[in-house]
Amino acid sequence: MGVARRKEHRVAASAFLFAAAVLGVLAGGAGVRAFEDGTAVYIVTMKQAPVFHRRLNLEKFGSSRVANAAGGGGGGGGGGGAGDTPSTSVLRKPRNGSPKPMNYGSYLIRLQNLLLKRTLRGEHYIKLYSYHYLVNGFAVVITPQQADKLSGRKEVANVMLDYSVRTATTHTPEFLGLPQGAWVQEGGPQFAGQGVVIGLIDTGIDPTHPSFADDLSTDSYPVPAHYSGICEVTNDFPSGSCNRKLVGARHFAASAITRGVFNASQDLASPSDSDGHGTHTASIAAGNHGIPVVVAGHQFGNASGMAPRAHIAVYKALYKSFGGFAADVVAAIDQAAEDNVDIISLSITPNRRPPGLATFFNPIDMALLSAVKAGIFVVQAAGNTGPSPKSMSSYSPWIFTVGASAHDRVYNNYVVLGNNLTIQGVGLAPGTDGDCMYTLIAALHALKNNTASPTEMSLGECQDSSRLDADLIRGKILVCSYSIRFVLGLSSVKQTLDTANNVSAAGVIFYLDPFVLGFQLNPTPMHMPGLIIPSSDDSKVFLTYYNDSLVRDETSGQIVSFGGVAKILGGLNPNYGNSAPKVMFYSARGPDPEDNSLSNADILKPNLVAPGSSIWGAWSSLGLDSAEFAGESFAMLSGTSMAAPHVAGLAALIKQKFPSFSPAAIASALSTTTTLSDRQGKPIMAQRTYSNPDSTQSPATAFDMGSGFVNATAALDPGIMFDCCYNDFFSFLCGINGSSPVVTNYTGNSCVASTMTGADLNLPSITIAVLNQTRTITRTLTNVAADESYTVSYSAPYGTVVSVVPTQFVIPSGQKQLVIFVVNATMNSSTASFGNVGFYGDKGHRAIIPFSVISKVVYSS
Repeated sequence: MGVARRKEHRVAASAFLFAAAVLGVLAGGAGVRAFEDGTAVYIVTMKQAPVFHRRLNLEKFGSSRVANAAGGGGGGGGGGGAGDTPSTSVLRKPRNGSPKPMNYGSYLIRLQNLLLKRTLRGEHYIKLYSYHYLVNGFAVVITPQQADKLSGRKEVANVMLDYSVRTATTHTPEFLGLPQGAWVQEGGPQFAGQGVVIGLIDTGIDPTHPSFADDLSTDSYPVPAHYSGICEVTNDFPSGSCNRKLVGARHFAASAITRGVFNASQDLASPSDSDGHGTHTASIAAGNHGIPVVVAGHQFGNASGMAPRAHIAVYKALYKSFGGFAADVVAAIDQAAEDNVDIISLSITPNRRPPGLATFFNPIDMALLSAVKAGIFVVQAAGNTGPSPKSMSSYSPWIFTVGASAHDRVYNNYVVLGNNLTIQGVGLAPGTDGDCMYTLIAALHALKNNTASPTEMSLGECQDSSRLDADLIRGKILVCSYSIRFVLGLSSVKQTLDTANNVSAAGVIFYLDPFVLGFQLNPTPMHMPGLIIPSSDDSKVFLTYYNDSLVRDETSGQIVSFGGVAKILGGLNPNYGNSAPKVMFYSARGPDPEDNSLSNADILKPNLVAPGSSIWGAWSSLGLDSAEFAGESFAMLSGTSMAAPHVAGLAALIKQKFPSFSPAAIASALSTTTTLSDRQGKPIMAQRTYSNPDSTQSPATAFDMGSGFVNATAALDPGIMFDCCYNDFFSFLCGINGSSPVVTNYTGNSCVASTMTGADLNLPSITIAVLNQTRTITRTLTNVAADESYTVSYSAPYGTVVSVVPTQFVIPSGQKQLVIFVVNATMNSSTASFGNVGFYGDKGHRAIIPFSVISKVVYSS
């Protein structure tokens, strides 16, 4: 088959060796604790420049300095101010242009070890990771007193306590118009994304899944020459797991292992995915085209990733048992960048808002800033903490944040009651036979020996067939409770179906326990007629009918007969509606919180929304995250975790067409070409509550959907671009009051005086947190198409007056145009208001950016 053998290493890196060693200790004896009392994992960053920053300096000042730096001479690091770092332009990306000074990386690691040895001489500590490519630093297990000692060293920039993080398709390619649009521009699905490497930081991957095979086509499919990663080999991830599709795989778990939370048999110290989440997200981004989706014996079409010919590199840093930790995630980011991935996708968010001066100053976001400086486009899930304002879990302007929307495919099935009332449910299940009506019987009314209603919830949930009267239930529809225990994984639909099968039920209906609030119930595969009623109100209606239909003995109150009847209409065939897309209730919302006091940042979050509800994706054969899909090869999940890899895959298509685009240029292409209306031409709606979310939806604002709903085809021909470079982000950070020492600690560069705010960044949006009378905003446009004449139109946010100069201009190909906005407040208000600015070209290009103003202040004379 001509398969190229990937570089394979049997857990050879120092961090992996440490992890394996500690894992062996933990597995060797019950009760062994990896942490001593008082110790914790700390992430320490050094002042000296990491490998990539030093490489840029060498490129800027000339190769005559390479030998000295690579040999370890000196030791000054990056030094200087922001001007020491060349900017990343839309037409130049600093990737792979010169050899990596590998000796310098070894030199940094030696300095780290020397620092620890000298500072903590004679004391116990465990070094977990050496970061050296994007970040010069390390993760170490030490006491707070030892952390204080390290903080006092002149070589040390920052010491931060490690923290936890968590995880946040068949039809979506069609919904996004890929088969007739973006894929056609790339030569069809057999070429879409080829040559682009997407690095996924997640729960690993199942390398045996056909979505990641490399032998489905006879076309040339080489491993991209610029990618330098390896395929880690373990007992769980054997030699040959990687190929030309899955080009690299590693795992990072040292922080988790030292905490004693790592379950060796369940979490797996390898890139193998025992959760399922990572396999799912990888297939959404770049799974192979045309893979049959068969679940519970039913066919649900063929699956494809957004960029089906792109390459996948996996950096496992999250696990089923506990989620993950920042120290492991930073190590994964650092390695992905050193391996030269083109895109990093993170379907993960922190468990808490980062403490300190600003949300942007945390190890993960700052590592991602260096990744962007290295020319890597970074995508992150917004988080599943909506619909409250300021619920955003992805903060920084250099990260492309994706919220979740519904798409137009819905799997609904229905129960028709004997009173002709029809109730909608969810369930990937067949219906009952024909028009026959079947008697309803609740599990609690079908206990053996007519036992009184028990206290065990599992019986009402139909988890134990041995306690049920099979003769009484045979041929009837079994009614079961769907409680919070299903959400927590303590009960399962599969066990209920086994129970129903054991007692020869004709089908199963779940009514929703009123305590199950705010959870997205995905259609669940069932091999027999069945459904879940996902609404608590509809569940009350169903139970009222059932209870009112019972015939009881007037004297004893005992049930004499079951009068309620129903039939189930199957849900194996999807319905397609016109009300999509809409923003899902769980999708995190802006405005972007700048700090823990919830001050608003002048930055739009999310950047946009993409399909995230009821998404089919590949499922690991070992996957434990969703019990309902255990043993299946595909699963249907919902969340911003599903939305982010959609955008990662679409970014790969842009990268393939425009290899020289900077991360900001890719972000601009995606943002300025979005769709602002649903399939009916009406405004996109946003769900506002957990309970009955469709009944409370209203038109989405920029704080719900960012720039709008992603438009894959339009993003490949954006016309004009808003570019932004590392120097701009650096100046923005320096402009935060009191940030100078923090910025220096994280970047190794000294701030110069800066008044730049988020509103001054050349982003494809304008967001003003506080408009104090008047404000002047500028944006610079770059033409990435042919010469074109543009007209500017705009809608001012309520409570403001806006003027724009110029309102018409001609911009030659490759040239720039400055546009000036003067915004004046006309009223005092703390309520956010929204408008937009549209740039319309005479050759068909259109770029629209959202305009948001939160607080408006007018001083009377």
